[in-house]
Amino acid sequence: MTSPKSQDYNCFAYAAGETDRWWQATPGDIFYWPDGVAQEETLEAYIQAYQTVGYERSDRADLEPGFEKIALYVDSENTPTHAARQLPNGKWTSKLGWLEDIEHELDALTGDRYGIVGSILKRPLDDTSSGD
Repeated sequence: MTSPKSQDYNCFAYAAGETDRWWQATPGDIFYWPDGVAQEETLEAYIQAYQTVGYERSDRADLEPGFEKIALYVDSENTPTHAARQLPNGKWTSKLGWLEDIEHELDALTGDRYGIVGSILKRPLDDTSSGD
């Protein structure tokens, strides 16, 4: 565990380095969703959402100097279920719904609840990336 419980943000926001709002593709004004991205629970929509903050697709999950990475987990219907961000030490961190943030191995969350890793995204590290 790396932080206390919080309802201010979810795994999708935390993966993008945000801890002040809840990212969710549900139509309406309750949650944040990037302008111009379809409000639908699809892997492609979530990838496009992260592209608005500088991420691009990657075919590598290993630590790559100079880049910050996100893993998007999907269920058996390819619907996004969870997101994790890679730490500088090569491990991953993620927010468990309304619960705590944790540090873990990439495949540690694979299973019935979160599914499998459906996509890896990366962006260059800079002063605005959280990277911690």
